[in-house]
Amino acid sequence: MAQVSAAEKRSKRLESVEELHQFRERLVSQRDPDRTRVIVCLGTGCRANGSPKVAKAMREAIAAANLDASVVPEIKTTGCPGFCSRGPLVIIEPSGIFYQHVKPEDAQEIVQTTLVEGKPVERLLYKDPKTNEAIVHQDDIPFYKYQQKIVMRHIGHIDPQDIQDCIAAGGYSGLAKALTGMSPEEVVAEVTASGLRGRGGAGFPTGRKWQTAIRAAEKKKEPIYVVVNGDEGDPGAFMDCALMEGDPHALLEGLIIGAYAMGSHQGFLYVRTEYPLAIEHLNIAMAQARELGLLGENILGTGFSFEVQINRGAGAFVCGESTALFTSIEGRAGEPRPKYVRSAEEGLWGKPTVLNNVETWCNIPLIIEKGADWYAKLGVPHSTGTKVFSLVGKVNNVGLVEIPMGMPLEDLIEKIGGGVPGQEHFKAVQTGGPSGGCIPHELGHTPVDYDSLTKAGSMMGSGGMIVMDDKDCVVDVARYFLRFLEEESCGKCLPCRLGLKSMLHFLDAFARGEGSVDDITDLESLAKAVQDGSLCALGGSAPNPVLTTLRYFRDEYEAHIRDHKCPAGVCKDLITYRIDPEACTGCGTCARSCPQQCITGEKKKPHTIDATRCIRCGMCLESCKFGAVIVE
Repeated sequence: MAQVSAAEKRSKRLESVEELHQFRERLVSQRDPDRTRVIVCLGTGCRANGSPKVAKAMREAIAAANLDASVVPEIKTTGCPGFCSRGPLVIIEPSGIFYQHVKPEDAQEIVQTTLVEGKPVERLLYKDPKTNEAIVHQDDIPFYKYQQKIVMRHIGHIDPQDIQDCIAAGGYSGLAKALTGMSPEEVVAEVTASGLRGRGGAGFPTGRKWQTAIRAAEKKKEPIYVVVNGDEGDPGAFMDCALMEGDPHALLEGLIIGAYAMGSHQGFLYVRTEYPLAIEHLNIAMAQARELGLLGENILGTGFSFEVQINRGAGAFVCGESTALFTSIEGRAGEPRPKYVRSAEEGLWGKPTVLNNVETWCNIPLIIEKGADWYAKLGVPHSTGTKVFSLVGKVNNVGLVEIPMGMPLEDLIEKIGGGVPGQEHFKAVQTGGPSGGCIPHELGHTPVDYDSLTKAGSMMGSGGMIVMDDKDCVVDVARYFLRFLEEESCGKCLPCRLGLKSMLHFLDAFARGEGSVDDITDLESLAKAVQDGSLCALGGSAPNPVLTTLRYFRDEYEAHIRDHKCPAGVCKDLITYRIDPEACTGCGTCARSCPQQCITGEKKKPHTIDATRCIRCGMCLESCKFGAVIVE
């Protein structure tokens, strides 16, 4: 491959904000908004379900159809539009026709029926889980209809590997405004006035953190480092991953604006190594931004220079904590250290450091472009803007959602999530990841904002949201999260190292039907001691699942101990399986699925389970299509 000369590289650089505006105008003028575009999601979720093969099949089908020139369809591959449980996704623009679960063999039918004849393919449309109504257009689907996309506005529309797509959609407009129309002090003031709070979990006011770092740097005469926390270790959480994969330039733009505001010239992107596609897209975005003069030396000819590098995390959950993340970047084991001084004053290598998560940085460009007043009107006072959540668990519509702060929890689950399959309402929802709390259905009116969730005993966290139904046992749920946190603890401090292990002993005993009611009180006391005495936020928040389930579902704990029953039918030592002879058809499916071969019976006659040999694995329950297997 021929090498690109230095002169050719210089010719591609945008040397001023005016050149950026002209470049955008030229790109927009070359694009026909009425041109038919076939959007194929190439986010991680859809890729896992075969969307690259779908994209290839669509290209081949379009080429083979020899369509009329007036249609001029093109294929565009994008990041994740959010509806992950329905992938692979294909969206036809500008009409907005939405297809789900698309397979490569569907490509010819889509081309013929939709692109040629102008009709939807009925069998590929989304169907409302409650009404079974087929919905043609993306914006009419409740999952999308009730969202308010701000941070995710470009995802699903632009190619994350093409900076021209980003610029044509308005990317880097905020950076241009900041560099030539605002002083650093004005940028900080704008972010402060917007009310933006950190989206990584703690919810600390972003502008105030920036101001602290600036004062520390001025006092110490030291540089400021800006850092992106893209570690995202919460089970079921993939918000930051989708943002980095689907719109990496929004992250870069926000980081450069922040660096300009604080006088920083060096940034770090800390991304977990389990996100290879995000890392790939970030590397491409950084190279393209450098080539156009939007990153590196003398950005847009303004004299401001900024560089950034990617540091890969090795998958340690504790490295989501600021000081552990810093020690990891410094090349040491990712362990937290006492916060005698805030990281904004003394962080990386002892220098003032501003750490914000991916979503926080992605908010910055729009705040600068549209103004603090515009942003502050989104959401509610003290929790302005929108928040991205990964909505997973026992809910019909699983995926990535962005909502205005203050939306009631039940609206998020029932309207956007489509409710719980087969049940009238959810039992509980875990917010804030493994260190968050379980909020019961009775508190479904709780607004989704920082203060309201904290008052309910949970927290915003980075945005993980796991919905539970009546078949989820709160004792088992608390055990699961506590075990995860115990395994991920670095073990540096005594309360976390031994406290979590001791709490697990209590929960394991309860799951076996052992212990006394007094043990519940002792567990609660121990949880509060771990909460108060731990070195970092991992240990300090780890007891939340236990404390909230005790607070709202104490009767379920007591049922395990007093009645030796698991109301949800989950804890193996407290349940038995039997077959209802009236419902059993004698098909033999349960017997064939049983690893213990403890199910017997003649063909077309009721079967029985030998309880003495049953290991309560649940295979029979999962395989039975007639509801004949009963858990007691």
